Amino acid sequence: MSIMPELHTPIDVLCENLERTGQSHLARYIRGVTPASAQSTIAAQVQTIDLDELASLIRRYITEAEHEPAQGRIAPASYYALDGTAPDGFWDRAEYHARGEQLVCEGKVACFTVAGGQGSRLGFDGPKGCYPTSCVNDKSLFQLFAESIRANEIKYACLIPWYIMTSPLNHDATVQFFEEHDCFGLTREQIMFFNQGVMPSLDAETGEILMRDPVHLATNPDGHGGAFKALGVSGALTDMQTRGIEHVSYFQVDNPHARMIDPAFLGLHVFAPDSSGEFSSKMVSKASWDEKVGVFCSVDGRTEIIEYSDLDESLAKQSEPGGRLSFNAGSIALHAISVAFIDRVLHDKNAALPFHKALKKVPHFDLSTGQMVSPESNNAVKFEKFVFDGIPIADRSIVVETDRVEEFAPVKNATGTDSIESSKRLQSLRAARWLAEQGVVVPMRNDEVDATIEISPLTATCAEDLATKTLPEKIDTGSTVVL
Repeated sequence: MSIMPELHTPIDVLCENLERTGQSHLARYIRGVTPASAQSTIAAQVQTIDLDELASLIRRYITEAEHEPAQGRIAPASYYALDGTAPDGFWDRAEYHARGEQLVCEGKVACFTVAGGQGSRLGFDGPKGCYPTSCVNDKSLFQLFAESIRANEIKYACLIPWYIMTSPLNHDATVQFFEEHDCFGLTREQIMFFNQGVMPSLDAETGEILMRDPVHLATNPDGHGGAFKALGVSGALTDMQTRGIEHVSYFQVDNPHARMIDPAFLGLHVFAPDSSGEFSSKMVSKASWDEKVGVFCSVDGRTEIIEYSDLDESLAKQSEPGGRLSFNAGSIALHAISVAFIDRVLHDKNAALPFHKALKKVPHFDLSTGQMVSPESNNAVKFEKFVFDGIPIADRSIVVETDRVEEFAPVKNATGTDSIESSKRLQSLRAARWLAEQGVVVPMRNDEVDATIEISPLTATCAEDLATKTLPEKIDTGSTVVL
């Protein structure tokens, strides 16, 4: 279990601050609660909250309920396409690949994984990154990523640091998992684990901080956008700067196909003429107009992501003469972000990521009655930040298209769309594609592989890596193959 924060601010001062910022109910409770250890436990949690920032959010979203500003002029985002077209002509993949490789070889690139979730939706008791995912050997997501990092280190003769953001719920279990598996061939010194921040959950009508039980605040993770603050608070950002890291490859833990080190993408991110080298993103063409992914758009001339639920249906359905969706650039949460940009977001108030409000059902301990409350409808407000809100803050942000099978096989659900079953099918399909590119005969049936194929990241992290490997001439129908 994670260690509670220590109390550094006197309780009387904390209570005065609570009263000043509209949380008198909690100040009264802390002053009256016994024993003294319980009082200190609650107060230690309160001191981690920026009460003035919280009061501002409550005024804006709850008590005064400001309306969100209307969206500006929306147009499809331009992007660097797979067919070689670019926003202003064509782009040379080989050139940018070479320039990106140089960045990696010089030790200027690190990996950054957002891994705060649990595997509960998958029926798995533990951190999602520990979930057995590969289609034959059941390698965990963490193992697949670690082996990919190691393969790239060997390829480019460099060290690639790995920063992993956990949550208070799974931090200790995640660290233990790595230690039990000897960091999957990496060194412990190159991996830094740090906790995601949390925000207090609030009563939806009054804005009062809720209690989870008699001695713990009700809290929620502050969103993947809280990653920037967590990097700063944990010392990870300073560690990057000390190591000479200039850019991070950002990805979420539930996507085993995330290409953690992509030289062509990194090269475009840093050197493309229309990129400031601060925040770049990958996209895939949407599978349908109503696919539940964020969409890259141009809003008043600046690139940003609009959530699928917020994009007007008439725009979502709009298509080009050839039938392609106009707003077809779907986000898959793969980004390249500069360390300097992260530092700017942390220290420049004009560049701060905004909070977003969500209404949720939150069971809580009622301070007035001393009873637990299990609400039947939404009773609470949760605040969180989204990392993609950094896109319009960047001076010039670019979007790069990638192939869906190559880089998007998410494991979010136990069955159905984005499930472990669909992910394993995509893993086999990608492996089959790579082998076919090298002349291996692969059995196919109805656009799916009629076999189960697993290629270890230590064998290949892209199709080109197989060119130097000894491969079979053909894969037999119905067979299981591990390379």
